[in-house]
Amino acid sequence: MSMMDKLKNMLKGHEAQTSKGIDKAGDFVDSKTQGKYKGQVDSAQEKLRQQYGTPGDQDQPPQS
Repeated sequence: MSMMDKLKNMLKGHEAQTSKGIDKAGDFVDSKTQGKYKGQVDSAQEKLRQQYGTPGDQDQPPQS
């Protein structure tokens, strides 16, 4: 079993916490880079959500 499979199994059933963690990590990177790579960070967050099966935050409007 690969490391990614183990990680997915650990996160299964904790989608809300996973989504919050992805958001916090992205916000942290944005703050450290002063928003310079916001587009790339948002893209990475979306790919992580897809990979770990967590829904995006539907309450927030798309950020541009």
